[in-house]
Amino acid sequence: MVDSVSPALARRIALAAQGFGRAVPRPPGLRQVAGVVERLGLLQIDSVNVFERSHYLPAFSRVGGYDRALLDRVTTGRRGRMLEYWAHQAAFIPRELWPLFEFRREEYRRSGSEWGGWLVENRTLADWLRGELSANGPMAASDIEHDANERRGPWWGWSDVKRTLEWMFRVGEVVCVERRRFERVYALPEQALPPELLGEPPAEADAVRQLVGRAASALGIGTEADLADYWRMKRAPVRAAIRDLEDAGELLPVEVPGWTTGGRPTPTWLHRDARRPRRLEAAAMLSPFDPVVWFRPRTERLFDFHYRIEIYTPEPDRKFGYYSLPVLIDDDVVGRVDLKSDRRAKVLRVQSAWSEHGAPAETAARLLPVLWQAAAWQGLDDVEVVERGDLAPALRAELAAA
Repeated sequence: MVDSVSPALARRIALAAQGFGRAVPRPPGLRQVAGVVERLGLLQIDSVNVFERSHYLPAFSRVGGYDRALLDRVTTGRRGRMLEYWAHQAAFIPRELWPLFEFRREEYRRSGSEWGGWLVENRTLADWLRGELSANGPMAASDIEHDANERRGPWWGWSDVKRTLEWMFRVGEVVCVERRRFERVYALPEQALPPELLGEPPAEADAVRQLVGRAASALGIGTEADLADYWRMKRAPVRAAIRDLEDAGELLPVEVPGWTTGGRPTPTWLHRDARRPRRLEAAAMLSPFDPVVWFRPRTERLFDFHYRIEIYTPEPDRKFGYYSLPVLIDDDVVGRVDLKSDRRAKVLRVQSAWSEHGAPAETAARLLPVLWQAAAWQGLDDVEVVERGDLAPALRAELAAA
């Protein structure tokens, strides 16, 4: 008989697997920051810096105000534990996962798209770039002197050098070892990875099975769609991997009342090591690209929270704000705040604040300390709340009382 997991317990399982509800020393150190990275398995990267770049936010949400240099030590440089690849979207992943994505690199190589055609047509330039990296070590595109390194064309104004490097990055001819001023720094795989990661890669089925196992551990509980989305994998190989992991006892089939597809219970699996907390205490703001909320169907299924980032929405059409962060209180997502780090004025600006139906009365009181902590983490001196959104009046009152 398949076990039943209540929706409330499913939320707590998912959040506990993501590292919420754990006691953290103050200030958090390298061990705590590295623990977040290890638990999640990847950090999605995004260029928007209106509050803080996305990959720094999951650790802040889970351990509070930490020294961002600690995360830089983990993610970047020749001695870092991670490198960048197209794992979910662009993301930092542990370097030991590099061989598992050979099937994706092979997909890019087989692609008949403009990208693949570009690399074939520009093989001479690609070979020259390999020679430059071999002779000079890791380099950003802007460091490379070549007649073709002139910004033009529709690809965000990329030069032919940048465009070629980006395709070489996708197919694995180069790796991204770090970012400088948010610009990728490329290296040859043999310059950045130990020999044991450069040998014969695992078969696709084995790689997918390992990735699904990691996704299940990071999610705690999930459907086939959830497990496939974590690494943006195709459903058919994920389905086969789930069967294998279920047979091995790593994934346990369960039912969550209310999780349905076509009127029937949606097949769902619990990771065998997932914690089942009776209660969970947390107060945090989540990056739009946090694994808790990045797969919107799962977000709606878990929290009944409809979320769309409005960066690409014209300003007059935005409802919640340009960079709206979901607000987590205990085991539920109960609101959102649109944040901006005004670094010149040294103020964290809450440009709107909204609550969800059923949000607890103490939402503003629980959120304000998180905002002050965020301001301090950003090196800002003050918090200001604009009177926009149904949560703003209570948040302004808490701020005035403080």
